[in-house]
Amino acid sequence: MTSKLRVVIADDERPARSFLASMLRTFDDIDIVGEAQNGSEAVEIIEREKPDLALLDLQMPEIDGLGVVRLLRKNMTPLIGFVTAYDEYAVRAFEVNAVDYLLKPVDRVRLRETLNRAQERLEQDLRAEQVSHLHAAAADYEAATRPTYLERMPVRERNEIILLPVRQIVSVVADGELLRITTLTDEHHSINYRLKDLEARLDPALFVRLARGTLVNIEMIARVSPMPGGTFVVTLKNNQQLQASRLQSRILREGLLRM
Repeated sequence: MTSKLRVVIADDERPARSFLASMLRTFDDIDIVGEAQNGSEAVEIIEREKPDLALLDLQMPEIDGLGVVRLLRKNMTPLIGFVTAYDEYAVRAFEVNAVDYLLKPVDRVRLRETLNRAQERLEQDLRAEQVSHLHAAAADYEAATRPTYLERMPVRERNEIILLPVRQIVSVVADGELLRITTLTDEHHSINYRLKDLEARLDPALFVRLARGTLVNIEMIARVSPMPGGTFVVTLKNNQQLQASRLQSRILREGLLRM
């Protein structure tokens, strides 16, 4: 008897996640071994459960489907299928690089095709080849969708609007419904904005997330101090110290702290 295909699903929208899970449960040869509601959970579940296939929502906040792939260790990367609302750039990138994808709302017949393809690739031991396809698709997709990032941020100061150059920003810290902005000259500003929306408008080559509520300017990092448990404390050029979460410490280690 052929063993069941072990599947993890990740989607930040509960109805979409439940719909996909219920459809998967109609197949006798599928075993759902984990459900994640965000990219961070997806990484943890995949590395713990070691599934055969992960079905990842492409558009998740903070860490999207492509971000999950980047964070997974190569030897722990399962076969991947992306689930997405129609996105011509994503579809083109996935088709060119032979990466599986499902369009929302997911069709049962199309889902079965993806599952069959995954089983065939497992039998032929094509996981390593799939990883290279994934990274090529990610590069193509990002090249096609690269946005224009903010260079100056309008902030209200009493009765004036100041255009703050983003390169002068040291950190952005969420505080309830406000974002607290600190500059290199130790100026402090507050704006009413969601952190994830601001992050989407800032160049990821310039700003990195340290924790759920913290962004810092990479150019303003003075030193990074390891802490017990594999986390870091980041000291900025204005002497501000901020704690990085375990997941974001891993991103720093694999992205910024490696030659």
